[in-house]
Amino acid sequence: AALRSWVQRLSVDIGARPGSDVTKSRITAKWIESELSEENMGYRPEVRTFEVDGLQYRNVEAQLTGTTRPAEIVIVGAHYDSVADCPGANDNATGVAAMLALARAFTGLENARTLRFVAFANEEPPYFRTEAMGSLVYARACRRKAEKIVGMISLESLGYYSDEKNSQQFPPGLRRFYPDTGNFVGIVGDESSKDLVEVFYRSFRGVSDFPVQKAALPPELPGIGWSDHWSFWQSGYPALMVTDT
Repeated sequence: AALRSWVQRLSVDIGARPGSDVTKSRITAKWIESELSEENMGYRPEVRTFEVDGLQYRNVEAQLTGTTRPAEIVIVGAHYDSVADCPGANDNATGVAAMLALARAFTGLENARTLRFVAFANEEPPYFRTEAMGSLVYARACRRKAEKIVGMISLESLGYYSDEKNSQQFPPGLRRFYPDTGNFVGIVGDESSKDLVEVFYRSFRGVSDFPVQKAALPPELPGIGWSDHWSFWQSGYPALMVTDT
């Protein structure tokens, strides 16, 4: 019910929220900040602002500091913008909803490592893979501070499910190695993140019987880097994407 209400809030109540609409972007960021707040989930979210062509954009971060290895950071992130003229229910209200659900599930728990839940601005065109991409701004700031990010998990388009044959074609050019039925979740990384992919895959299999596939492939392949994990690769951090493909 919570997942559905969060997707409804983003895709219907707020609606299309492209980065070009700075007002919608601000409204969305403020709503996410409120959901993560002490009143709702018990966090004290930080808003990391950055400027694009004189306009202010926001990455929203909530942190649960680790107990025994606090310097080691795991980031769980999702972008909150959509493409223009699109409610963006799957891409990426579902990713934000999953991030919020995880943040709520970890509230009050003790973890060895520091957990950071981050909502990013400007993943979609025209900002995709530009200096204005929110996750790239964020990852570079982490690198400048010499933060030890041991893994970044990008939650990207998680709401689609189908038992129909030929309902999914990911990864492009490698269809014969992966199912053509879109009834699984994919864990996708580049070759330098293969250890993270493997750990995540084994952990997922250990707690869920939901169908899952893994891939650690060259980042040049279409679709492999099509989310915020790409930004962390650019800063030398291991990162993966979790997606319905």
